[in-house]
Amino acid sequence: MEEAGVILLPKRSEENEGVVEISEQGGGGGGSGGCFMQQLKKVSYMAAPMVAVTVSQFLLQIVSVMMAGHLGKLSLSGVAIATSFADVTGFSVLLGMAGALETLCGQTYGAEQFNKLGNYICCAIISLILVCLPISVLWVFMDKVLIFFGQDPTISILARNYCIWLIPALFGYAVLQSLIRYFQIQSLIFPMVLSSITALCLHIPLCWGLVFKLELGHVGAALAIGISYWFNVIFLGLYMKHSSACQKTKIVFTSKAFLSIREFVQFAIPSAVMVCLEWWSFELIILLAGLLPNPQLETSVLSICLNTTTLHYFIPYGVGAAASTRVSNELGAGNHRAAQEAVRAVVVLGIAEAILVSSALFCFRHLLGYTYSNEKEVVDNVAEMVPLLCLSVSVDSLLGVLSGVARGSGWQEVGAYVNLGAYYIVGIPVAALLGFGFDFKGKGLWVGILTGSSLQAILLALITAFTNWQTQATKARERIFETASSPDHSGFL
Repeated sequence: MEEAGVILLPKRSEENEGVVEISEQGGGGGGSGGCFMQQLKKVSYMAAPMVAVTVSQFLLQIVSVMMAGHLGKLSLSGVAIATSFADVTGFSVLLGMAGALETLCGQTYGAEQFNKLGNYICCAIISLILVCLPISVLWVFMDKVLIFFGQDPTISILARNYCIWLIPALFGYAVLQSLIRYFQIQSLIFPMVLSSITALCLHIPLCWGLVFKLELGHVGAALAIGISYWFNVIFLGLYMKHSSACQKTKIVFTSKAFLSIREFVQFAIPSAVMVCLEWWSFELIILLAGLLPNPQLETSVLSICLNTTTLHYFIPYGVGAAASTRVSNELGAGNHRAAQEAVRAVVVLGIAEAILVSSALFCFRHLLGYTYSNEKEVVDNVAEMVPLLCLSVSVDSLLGVLSGVARGSGWQEVGAYVNLGAYYIVGIPVAALLGFGFDFKGKGLWVGILTGSSLQAILLALITAFTNWQTQATKARERIFETASSPDHSGFL
């Protein structure tokens, strides 16, 4: 119910079953969580564990690559290329699409429409599994794709075999990302942390056993990832089934899940585009580095920079996940002031994290290269790149939290257009111009991609700064209760 900008919604407290008015002054009184320090505390409580979850899952693939690397140069090259190909064509797509749940489930949970959460999670699992089918077909013919782009046939065949045995992991990842959003939007952090860290601890001996003891080689490395992902899925599924904390929102597969697919896809496609456009741009920079003079040196240096920024990005991504949860929950509840304070809190955390990490990186700039290589030329070139790397880290810190705000607010389509313009209209052309036209080589390529990242951060910051949060809260409430009251419960917009 809404009259003259006033939204009526159920109280969060079970002791009062009436309604509370959320006026334009917003906040719903003292229980709304509108205070900056309250939101800072809530976001901080979620951010650190979410970092542990994302890093643990990322390390599953890294461990398998490291194990395969000890089989020889051919295995290392094939598995490294296969991992990059799988990330670009598969895992990034699923990760992006699952981001739609941060909007739909987060706002729905904030509005206390618990019965709809199961439908959204089910339709997400169904949709992501369907998307896995064409991706799997692509992976089966991966060697032909790589050979077409000039890759060595022997390496390409090994990479294809690795990806074929990685297909079970793809389907497990689809289900896992849906379940992670289910727990994330309810701020149920403990089961995710426990399952992710346990899976990583089991993955290391499991991968070693399959690769070396059973002599499955790179096939064992791929199978270990699938087993670890499915372990996560089973653990979280059992926790949801038996935990009292999940009783109100328990997932039950029904035919109603199919009725929500259209609404999910409307958010999932731009969400996937938003993630993939950014992810692919960095992969493109590495490919461009291979066209420079002395490509081995340039590619090595840029790969080290990319690996460093990728590993760091999980910190602001964890903060962004917390931001998405807080913002979506508060918008769904109609607490626009609380949502606004949550945005301010995560931006403060992002800035603080940027200062700490970039300062540490600069202080150890002469040592960074040694973590990847013993060649002095590589180490010296990495040290020269560190000042630019510090800028990238600072920008990424803001991007991680602002992207979380965008997902929580349902701005995936806007984010997709921002990323398209920032990276492909500005970033990549500037990189090519500086790297090749002005002969700045690897530094020029990195400055170009840094330009794209900076423009993306500026645009998202402007969008966030000029947002009318009262309007956003009203739109969220209207969408939630319009779909709830539609005759067929289809969720069509």
